[in-house]
Amino acid sequence: MEVKFTANNFEAEVMQSQVPVLVDFYADWCGPCRAMGPVVDKLAKQYDGKVKVGKLNVDDEMELAQKYRVANIPTFLIFKNGQEVERMMGITSEQDLSQKLDQVLQ
Repeated sequence: MEVKFTANNFEAEVMQSQVPVLVDFYADWCGPCRAMGPVVDKLAKQYDGKVKVGKLNVDDEMELAQKYRVANIPTFLIFKNGQEVERMMGITSEQDLSQKLDQVLQ
């Protein structure tokens, strides 16, 4: 299941998560972000229970986007044990995202 990350739940949902977390930094007006939507949805289902997958709207959560130096969208950050361990920017293949998630799960 995909989670909506906000400033209110980021600490609990991402930083304190017991499983790795994939955060999709996006905006509604961003074409490449919309193109990645189905891929993120599919990964959320595929990794359900193993990886928490969710989206963070940079327009609504500018402070978090700035904190993590997200200058381009979409940007995908993978967190493990409260630390950023992987960063991918732009349109990314499902295979590349899956490969990164699998590495983090090892």
